[in-house]
Amino acid sequence: MKRTHLPLNALRVYDAAARHLSFTRAADELAVTPAAVGQQIRALEEHLGTVLFRRTSKGLELTQEGAAGLDALREGFLKFEESVSAMQAGQASDSYTIAAPREFYAQWLAPRLAEFAAERADTSFTFVADENADFTEVNLDCAIRLVDGPGDLEGVELAPASRVTVARAEAIGGAPARWIDWGVPLPEGEKPVVTVSNAGQALSGALAGLGRAMLPELLVKDAIAEGRLDALDGPEPGRRAYWLVAPTPQWRTRKVKALVDFLTA
Repeated sequence: MKRTHLPLNALRVYDAAARHLSFTRAADELAVTPAAVGQQIRALEEHLGTVLFRRTSKGLELTQEGAAGLDALREGFLKFEESVSAMQAGQASDSYTIAAPREFYAQWLAPRLAEFAAERADTSFTFVADENADFTEVNLDCAIRLVDGPGDLEGVELAPASRVTVARAEAIGGAPARWIDWGVPLPEGEKPVVTVSNAGQALSGALAGLGRAMLPELLVKDAIAEGRLDALDGPEPGRRAYWLVAPTPQWRTRKVKALVDFLTA
């Protein structure tokens, strides 16, 4: 069945005017002018084909037709408020579904999520290893991707795009001279000892002492600080950075805003 168009703004004005029996006090409540209230009431009366108010020597009064619909209207507004509260409940949820590269989760994200959860009781996380997963299919709240920008999504860089050349700390025989190739251009004339497909595999090779690798600074920052990796060169500007991204509806939710604020503080 086709739904009747409801002039919700005019109905809201009508409710305020009926409670106050004054266009002026209704205007104060709604932060508009009395003239705007009168215009909305006249438009509503025209839409309904009936008169809602009449002026008497005692002031503004509701007509019989105007009074007839008030109880149902106010009940409807309460239902609207309940509906909005139900929709906002998801924004305030303490449950997060996040997609991120495995290595980034292990090296950087997990310790910070632990700090985030420690400040918020009952927070829980579901981790999706495919950072390129479809937001709708797996019901993601946000994703962290190693990219050169957010594309069509909302997003923020977790750190500027920069790279550091690293090798295992105190590797036997000194820092390995040969390289681990994961798709980042190597210095001219250098050949890799091993070729891998992503930053996580390159990081594992470097930690194992297999070779040196040029990796995103944010990925190796904690390992360098903890002495598990030595920084041999850099940081230098890079093309890709770790971005926290989400579609606009998710990005606007309170819980994602809270996580973004924490991770970028």
